[in-house]
Amino acid sequence: MTARPLRCQVPVPSDLEIAQSVDPQPIASIAEACGILSSELSTYGTTRAKVSLKIVDRLGEGPNGKYVVVAGMSPTPLGEGKSTTTIGLAQALGAHLHRPSFACIRQPSQGPTFGIKGGAAGGGYSQVIPMEDFNLHGTGDIHAITAANNLLAAAIDTRIFHEQTQTDEALYKRLTAELRNFTPIMKKRLQKLGIHKENPSDLTPEERVRFARLDIDPDTISWRRVMDVNDRMLREITIGQGKAEKGITRKTGFEISVASEVMAILALANDLNDMRERLGAIVVAHSRSGEPVTAEDIGCAGAMTVLMKDTIEPTLMQTLEGTPVMVHAGPFGNIAHGNSSIVQDRVALKLAGKDGFVLTEAGFGADMGCEKFFNIKCRASGLRPDAAVLVATVRALKYHGGVETKDASVENLEALRAGTANLLRHISNVRKFGVPVVVALNQFSSDTAAELALVRQLAIQEAAPLTSS
Repeated sequence: MTARPLRCQVPVPSDLEIAQSVDPQPIASIAEACGILSSELSTYGTTRAKVSLKIVDRLGEGPNGKYVVVAGMSPTPLGEGKSTTTIGLAQALGAHLHRPSFACIRQPSQGPTFGIKGGAAGGGYSQVIPMEDFNLHGTGDIHAITAANNLLAAAIDTRIFHEQTQTDEALYKRLTAELRNFTPIMKKRLQKLGIHKENPSDLTPEERVRFARLDIDPDTISWRRVMDVNDRMLREITIGQGKAEKGITRKTGFEISVASEVMAILALANDLNDMRERLGAIVVAHSRSGEPVTAEDIGCAGAMTVLMKDTIEPTLMQTLEGTPVMVHAGPFGNIAHGNSSIVQDRVALKLAGKDGFVLTEAGFGADMGCEKFFNIKCRASGLRPDAAVLVATVRALKYHGGVETKDASVENLEALRAGTANLLRHISNVRKFGVPVVVALNQFSSDTAAELALVRQLAIQEAAPLTSS
């Protein structure tokens, strides 16, 4: 085993000081201790590695570990410590109770990392290391998503340009030049059009026009370019202003990479082929006649998949105490489903086995990330969690009870009782999915004994046992 309990210092140093005080173990050693074969590992330096999905096939019908989703109360400016608790639970199970355990979390975006929120590696003595690698480039997944997204965006505008500047016959020849038979991608479009021919020369003039012209209405284009930093000046832009673009301009803009539909697709894909089909089904615009235009129609889904061929594999890292962490995908919860990937959880569950635990984090509050975990992710994966953990803090509960952030460290039982209604509603909502709920109270030094006792009493009355961390 690679687990190694740490000795905590008092007073507690900063997160950065703690993270940099521990030398990460070789990721190959972490992988070996997890039961991952060397042939199933692609290392990125000595601290990160991609893990093959073939693990699931190799372990076949073997038992899964216990599947636990970690969610939180409604977020506040004070923070609740959901990632910290997820990592802390994995460390407690693995390094202290000696049970196989995996934390499954999302890849953080560089936008929040360089913004007010900061990184997402956890905090204190419950962190993913190296925190710099985790919070920045990781194994390059977000960069690959950015490239795939922007390749499609470029292809859309290029197609519009050529359709507006080419005759029907010239456009058709540009698409089919020197082809004896249609490519598989072209055959998908022909099938959609109800044309069943193999040779490009066999199409009638009318069929050639239908095949070659998507006739995209520029005002309906919903696909925007992305980048993984905050750059407010690019939110609304005008493209096509160069002389070579012949006056074909339109207004568009940039979004952050993790908001791309490509990211949401990665998290829900079951394998590379499934991801390829999902990418092809993306609707990017409508034609002037009202027909949806997809990435498959553009002919870009295969190229997007090639750019993301390594992205489908989750990344293996480690906690401060040497327990394994799977990092994969990072869709936002407000516009997507806010959960890490299905394939990551499946790999971890097989490696954990019947005596182990997999703690998968659902983003944002439980009314967003956790409910989408059940309603979207679990339906897509067929997996069912064994339990749910709801993370809360006394400070955040008092904030929901009307206390300002500057007074959140002062004992206030009245505000705490009022704010705990938020937590109790989340408990009630999650229990409707038929799983037991445990409340994890992320404890701070300012929490008083009376406050802790009150939260425990109210949580137990709602039939949710409470534990402090």
